[in-house]
Amino acid sequence: MSLRSALSTVVTRWRPVNPYALDTALASLVLFAVSLQWIFPDEGDDPLTWQGWLLGAATAVPLVWRRRAPCTTAWAVTAATPAQALYHAPPPDVMYGGMVVLYTLATVGRPWQRRMMLTGWVIGVVTTMQHQTDKEPFEYAFHLMGLVCAYALGMLARVQRAYTTELEDRARRLERERAADTARARAEERARIARDMHDILAHAVSLMVVQAEAGPVVVRKDPERAEATFDTIAATGRDAMTQLRRILGVLKEERPGDETGRRLPQPSVTALPGLVRRVQDSTGLRTELRTRGEPCPLSTDTEVAAYRVVQEALTNTVKHARASRAVVELDWAEDQVTLTVTDDGRGTSGQAGGHGLIGIRERAAACGGSAETGSGPDGGFRVVVRLPAAADREGALG
Repeated sequence: MSLRSALSTVVTRWRPVNPYALDTALASLVLFAVSLQWIFPDEGDDPLTWQGWLLGAATAVPLVWRRRAPCTTAWAVTAATPAQALYHAPPPDVMYGGMVVLYTLATVGRPWQRRMMLTGWVIGVVTTMQHQTDKEPFEYAFHLMGLVCAYALGMLARVQRAYTTELEDRARRLERERAADTARARAEERARIARDMHDILAHAVSLMVVQAEAGPVVVRKDPERAEATFDTIAATGRDAMTQLRRILGVLKEERPGDETGRRLPQPSVTALPGLVRRVQDSTGLRTELRTRGEPCPLSTDTEVAAYRVVQEALTNTVKHARASRAVVELDWAEDQVTLTVTDDGRGTSGQAGGHGLIGIRERAAACGGSAETGSGPDGGFRVVVRLPAAADREGALG
């Protein structure tokens, strides 16, 4: 295990502990360290007095408040340490309190506070030791290196804390963005499913209603045609059920090894001739498909949108327009396809309201296209939808 991993483990274990309890324990440890000269007196010439012990205790006790009042604690320790050194009964062997306050200010203090405190301690140590004739040169380096190392460790802790805070903030932002993206994707998927279900049900039910209304008339005059009419109703219902199962399948959890939903093809532009023929056979509406230009590759979503737009436009014609004829035009260009559905019915008043036209506009916008609806040039109603070609032509062709 690396040193960084070991320190992270220790910090993680101690983090739940009350910080003031830790500061009290730290102050007690420093007080014990400065009291070692009284606990284990040596044979040296340094005198030991109770006033000297009080000055030593003054460098340790303020550490209890180092988190609540770091600047005040630093000044208290800064005043007591040189007083103990000058009183010399005994002088401090190691400036434990000074190293702790420098570490604390480097971690939580403002820039001017920590820089001023470090400069003051370095100058104070050099000045104080100049008044003590029995000090060796290595003692200067020992005390100064101790202070500088404590300050450096505090700065490292400060940088590490800022880095950790930034990572946590970034993780929270990413989590919020991911949640927003998920909610947006769910809303878009619900809207897409709603549009598909509306298009399928509206188209199928419209054809079935037209056939059912004609059934009682032909059953008396032409039994064979009546039988064909009921077969058409059944076939339309079965086709609608198949498409609904495919759409509702995405709402269920995918089972391992179940590839049925993936194998079912989505409708595309190539299925439009069958759609036009089916509408004409089922309703008696004279429907014509016209194509101009060279077909360009479309993305899968655009292919589905093109089919659904024509399906919804023909459904509206059957339900609302009271038309006898409808023309579907595909005008291919290099970078887009224009779909136009025109009928000779009642015009705008016959198709106002409802969700069908809204769904057409939403489908076009979702693919980066546009939709226009309104009266045709010769009367009736016209739907014009422009859909862009695939951005990656080679990928779309492949």
